[in-house]
Amino acid sequence: MNAGTLLGTARVFNHHIHVAYYWLAFVDAVLFFGACYLASYLYFLPEPQLLPSHLETLPLRAGTFTVMTSAALFSMGLYQPRLREGPNGILLRTLGAFAMMTLAMAALFYFLPALHLWRGVFVYAGTMSLIACLATRSLFTRTVELDAFKRLVLVLGSGETAKQVIDRMRRKSDRRGFRIHGFLRFSGEETAVDSGKVFTLDRPLSDYVRDNDVQQLVVALDDRREFLPGEELMRCRTMGVDVVDILDFFEQEAGKILVNHAQPEWFIFSQGFRNGNLYAIFKRAFDVGAAFFLLMLAWPFMLATVLAIWWEDGIGAPVIFRQRRVGLDGRIFEVKKFRSMTVDAEGDGKARWATPGDARVTRVGAVIRKLRIDELPQITNVLAGDMAFVGPRPERPEFVRELAEQIPFFDKRHCVKPGITGWAQLNYPYGASVNDARCKLEFDLYYVKNQSLFLDFLILLQTAEVILFGKGAR
Repeated sequence: MNAGTLLGTARVFNHHIHVAYYWLAFVDAVLFFGACYLASYLYFLPEPQLLPSHLETLPLRAGTFTVMTSAALFSMGLYQPRLREGPNGILLRTLGAFAMMTLAMAALFYFLPALHLWRGVFVYAGTMSLIACLATRSLFTRTVELDAFKRLVLVLGSGETAKQVIDRMRRKSDRRGFRIHGFLRFSGEETAVDSGKVFTLDRPLSDYVRDNDVQQLVVALDDRREFLPGEELMRCRTMGVDVVDILDFFEQEAGKILVNHAQPEWFIFSQGFRNGNLYAIFKRAFDVGAAFFLLMLAWPFMLATVLAIWWEDGIGAPVIFRQRRVGLDGRIFEVKKFRSMTVDAEGDGKARWATPGDARVTRVGAVIRKLRIDELPQITNVLAGDMAFVGPRPERPEFVRELAEQIPFFDKRHCVKPGITGWAQLNYPYGASVNDARCKLEFDLYYVKNQSLFLDFLILLQTAEVILFGKGAR
């Protein structure tokens, strides 16, 4: 197996994952689990006779420590291939993850004393795990950037469709799993790719692919009916070379769907868009359970928000803001939020996008928007069944009508319930224009197509990163 295949993607419970980063998570988990055992041996060196009885109950405790630490690292975005932080940023996120793990373990020990890891053992294990984590990340970052560990991709086409790979995958973090060998131009095709890697062939495509060890072909032709080399692509497939459409390529590598290049038949025949009755039952149970859990954790912050709003605007000032939004199958419902703008923010009745430094936002509103506390009353929308915990953010009817006229497939985001958080919120900043809405729709459609409880759980974990680093807040 070529080393480049190690950094490909795999489909797990409908979601496309980058294999290398889950190998990193596996290595980390082994090190964290082993750290608990090494910490135990070090702690009981003065009294070795106590070690055997301690080791009898250690597997469950070490497993809990491993799960908590891995989840904290995941929630801080440290297993995401598109993470663009430098060494200082990774150090900050890692320290934040271990602080989060420490608090979570303390709370867990309080409610489940049987899982208690002795204080001395915990300190040793935490210290060794932190050092191991930083070491593995340093080694992994250097390795993942090596071309030898990236699969070689040849793009078929050099027109506007192929140009999307250059325009929308510019950064190194966007290309962690692959490297572009070149863009194959076909006679008669207009060239839009501004790259020195555009070339034509004077021999069969299958021979060129074999001689250059190309591992994946991305079909990105503006006119497939005229230029698609069907026979040669079949030969490449029988040789074991992966052949994908540019839409599938972006879905796998970037977690989004290029709406401007999608055709209805692609939605019809591609995998995904499964939403059976059994899944709906489990999804609803997941939403209700998550809503009650969040309510138990968040009620002190909700009470503090009410008091802060009254402190700024006076006792009796409106606390909850209700607004009409579009939900499942286009049904209208009232979303609830803590009021973060002045009472007369839209006194003329005209809907407006929120903008950076919006003068309508109050001082308290600026804080609760940054921390996403203003969204917490939507827990009641989840319990009422109007929203899910995870899903596309609900838009206002006025904006939906406008956006549906300008953006292809915009109405397809209403095939699922809107959510408090979602895939687009993790991957794109706050949307305040038609272009932003189009970009967010690409991530929303990925979620609609690939939704699963596994993906919901991953999104919930990563939402901590959005809150702590204020991604997309306005």
